[in-house]
Amino acid sequence: MKYIFLLFSTLIVTKYSFSQKVIFVIADGIAADVVEMAQLPNLNRIVKEGSYLRAHVGGDKGGYNQSPTISAVGYNSLLTGTWSNKHNVWDNDIKNQNYTYPSIFKLFKEQYPKKKIGIYSSWIDNRKKLVGDGLAQTNHLKVDYISDGFELDTIQFPHDKLSKYMHLIDEKVISDAVQSVKEQAPDLSWVYLEYTDDMGHRYGDSPAFLDALQKLDIQMGKLYDAILYRKQNFKEDWMIVITTDHGRGEKDGKDHGGQNLRERSTWMVTNKKVNSYAHLNNPGIVDIMPSIANFLSLHIPAAIQYEIDGVPLIGKVSVGNPQVNVFQNTLDVSWQNYNEEGDVKIWVSLKNDFKDAGQDKYILINEVPVSQRHTVIDISNYPSIFYKVVVEGKYNSVNKWFLRNK
Repeated sequence: MKYIFLLFSTLIVTKYSFSQKVIFVIADGIAADVVEMAQLPNLNRIVKEGSYLRAHVGGDKGGYNQSPTISAVGYNSLLTGTWSNKHNVWDNDIKNQNYTYPSIFKLFKEQYPKKKIGIYSSWIDNRKKLVGDGLAQTNHLKVDYISDGFELDTIQFPHDKLSKYMHLIDEKVISDAVQSVKEQAPDLSWVYLEYTDDMGHRYGDSPAFLDALQKLDIQMGKLYDAILYRKQNFKEDWMIVITTDHGRGEKDGKDHGGQNLRERSTWMVTNKKVNSYAHLNNPGIVDIMPSIANFLSLHIPAAIQYEIDGVPLIGKVSVGNPQVNVFQNTLDVSWQNYNEEGDVKIWVSLKNDFKDAGQDKYILINEVPVSQRHTVIDISNYPSIFYKVVVEGKYNSVNKWFLRNK
């Protein structure tokens, strides 16, 4: 099978060669409208250096990849760059996760086995299940720096009815993450904080929820200061991405899980300037994984690249927003283009063997200029009820499925 290798330039300066490092944060359960109305000075100073984006979770509403607006579902969509129809996490029980769709940590460790990864989380399942630390399904992926499991420690963090213990756990997590950034500086890290979601479930849209958000902002200030310390003293190039896993219910902000606009509506904050795709669209949480891959110069094999549902938010991008229709013996494919460079190749697989760790057999059925943004193809020689279509441009690829009525 053909493999894609993305080319990246290396930043060279007179005295130093900068190493790239990434840390991403999931702050649980914060709708975009709340972030936009609150006074959050530390998030704002990160945005001043980089970007703020409205975003979404939940896949395509009403589509084959619609995904619940539930925590673990959102986490794994970020980690794998795919929606639930692929990674197979549908709720917080995390049953039957499909590890064939690798996390950003697995891809990173396979390419850079000597580099270090860290997870700092108030929920141990993030590391043990979603990332798959030590599991055979992830080829015994090893997380180098760990701070989690505190929700199980009822001695140090006795559980109280008002969930104040959860804030104390988040404080411990952020303290450990800050120390680790300053001292070990892992190359790729995940910080997860839960307190905001607990306050949302308990109080909904309320002063208590805003207070939790302001506490989060202070924590982000501490983490960002640690990053600035590394940048100034060790000449490292850091990318931070802060986001959330779902929004909140429209009635009172207490619940989530459905597909109303506020539950689907999220946000992203990063210290990096984003590309035209990010500015012209409503990015999804799946876009974060390929953005991190771009920044870290990861070479993703085509078989995996063709499965990723996200589009990079930084760097050059060729295509996005694919649309596919099949009627009679015709395949109708369209896309948006974000530069005029090169052609797009239209690949089709009539089966989805990848999900079972198999190899899809892609057929190259057309090649047209990327600026054409549309092509109609005779597929009378390829009868099927299922079509997996990949639009491959110079800098990225996107995919779309079509299930024909029998």
